[in-house]
Amino acid sequence: MYFEPETPVPAAAEPVDTPAADDLTAAPEALRAALQRRGFSTLTAVQHAVLDADDGATDLRVTSKTGSGKTVALGFALFSTLIDPARKGPTTLIIAPTRELAMQVKEELAWLFADLAGVTCDVVTGGTSVANERQRLRRRPTVLVGTPGRLLDHLGDGALDLSSVKQLVLDEADQMLDLGFKDELDGILEHLPAERRAHLVSATFPVEVLALADRFQRQPLHVQGTAAGEAHGDIEHVVCEIGGRDHYPALVNLLLLAGEERTLVFVRTREDTATLADKLSADGLPALPLNGDLAQAQRTRTLAAFRRGAVRTLIATDVAARGIDVPDVTMVVHVDPPIDAATLVHRSGRTGRAGQKGKSVMFVTRGAKPRARRLYHDAGIRPLLQPVPGATEVKARQLARAVEAAQAAIAAGALDDAQRQAAAELLRDRDANEVVGALLRQSLAATRTPFDLQGGMPEAGPARRRETTAPGHTAVAPRAVAEVPLPPATGDWVRFRINWGVRDGADPRRILAHVCRRGDVDNRAVGNISLGANSSTFEIHREVAEGFRQRAFRPDRRDPHLFIVPDFGGDEGTHGAPRRGHPLHGQGFREPAFHGQGFHGHGFHGQAGFRGRSFRGPGGPAPRGRGRRAFGGDAGRD
Repeated sequence: MYFEPETPVPAAAEPVDTPAADDLTAAPEALRAALQRRGFSTLTAVQHAVLDADDGATDLRVTSKTGSGKTVALGFALFSTLIDPARKGPTTLIIAPTRELAMQVKEELAWLFADLAGVTCDVVTGGTSVANERQRLRRRPTVLVGTPGRLLDHLGDGALDLSSVKQLVLDEADQMLDLGFKDELDGILEHLPAERRAHLVSATFPVEVLALADRFQRQPLHVQGTAAGEAHGDIEHVVCEIGGRDHYPALVNLLLLAGEERTLVFVRTREDTATLADKLSADGLPALPLNGDLAQAQRTRTLAAFRRGAVRTLIATDVAARGIDVPDVTMVVHVDPPIDAATLVHRSGRTGRAGQKGKSVMFVTRGAKPRARRLYHDAGIRPLLQPVPGATEVKARQLARAVEAAQAAIAAGALDDAQRQAAAELLRDRDANEVVGALLRQSLAATRTPFDLQGGMPEAGPARRRETTAPGHTAVAPRAVAEVPLPPATGDWVRFRINWGVRDGADPRRILAHVCRRGDVDNRAVGNISLGANSSTFEIHREVAEGFRQRAFRPDRRDPHLFIVPDFGGDEGTHGAPRRGHPLHGQGFREPAFHGQGFHGHGFHGQAGFRGRSFRGPGGPAPRGRGRRAFGGDAGRD
């Protein structure tokens, strides 16, 4: 069944004929050896199109599907004008919107131009050492790839001379505008010679990009490697309709079904990348976040772990995912929908690369269906409507994989004497089927069980609530909590508890952000935050405590497994569970395991550098006394 748009999708144009050449004879002779070493046996459609169109003088606008080899095609157009013995700086400047994309382009061109004498490639981006980059710029690389802000920094400091640039490239020009780099591009343009070639490379060319292109280019030639509609030929697009709070159960089932395959998950905010990665990892599904808050070294390590398969799931924002080029990403999941059709195309293009097949899955709630239809219509995509895989389907796939792994291990043989003796001991006086079944069951116990979904939708009622509770957390009935009075204030502050502790990735910054969002309070209305193993406490100023309670006790769509309740612990310095006789007694908030180990008292204690100090958020320093944060002012909410 198709997820039909409100208006029909225009019929796809006839595909561009891909030349039937089965070798590399069409490629420039000086680059053929590098292509062969890289494993190329044929050229892609966009690479043939650039070779056919390039005359060495005309500006090019190159558009083709992501993963189709546009960077190599670009190299074909650049290589003949790279060398200039009299140059003072680079002859070729390539501007990319993100660090990852810039580094990817540099690496791609470095191996392509490896056999060209005197040609070197380098990259300058934000988040890296400016001093090291200046030192490398003194060596005058032939090809320089950079992000707009860092290039402008080096131009302002006099470390970069662009007077010898003969060819300029804007890669992912649409994303360049989305990120607000127009002013930086104008500043770079002022330093470029008037006589030069200028190429634009993008998967899409909306009106805004064409306006930018007209300022950089003169009578350009549009080179299209794939026809409209063909860009999605290697990607199966699927829509899964879910309930408003069912994003996490649906994602878990998809990841369990995928097994060891690489999956890229898109969310809206930086905070969401970390929260979701922590939650998946706690559920036995290792994942890493990729967002703009990561230092460059950490971003590099994260992508390296994803590429080599050490981590199979990456949670990313749109900006951070630019430049990810991992050929065997088999699935892209849109937990949060893209902002527009171009972003949908770019996200989905992270899979189905280099001729491989891929799958792009979007979660769509009932209220978001009209917007999703418009997105797909504008992108020229006709997606399938499929239910989220249920527990039965996931378990069957997991069992099949376990059987295949066991069969492979049996075929490999090579058991030593100790292993054979242990096997004989297991089989003694036991049925062989029971032994094998127990071993299969044990192999399947490494990850959490799938969520029980009916027809693609989670079951209603208590069973569903239990399933959406993260490990170490116990759900509390919202109705029961709403009837609980506020605990007595200590001075100007009322203490609450959240079932989120350090074992599940809680830290003061994340708890502060969650509390402000959940209770719709200013961050200066939040007092001390104290962490426990399985739960944490925080303080809310008494003037807003009642309103905070009413808002925070409502079920939270983003984090339905987290519950906030009044804290009826012991005296200051303790984190006791609700005392017998209180309405919350027996509701599941356990004594934190770290009680008495440095996390007690008002404030965030017990870690190096924090002893004796309260955690202070963006609201500013706390006033004298008990480490309280000043209340009032206009500090922004999360």
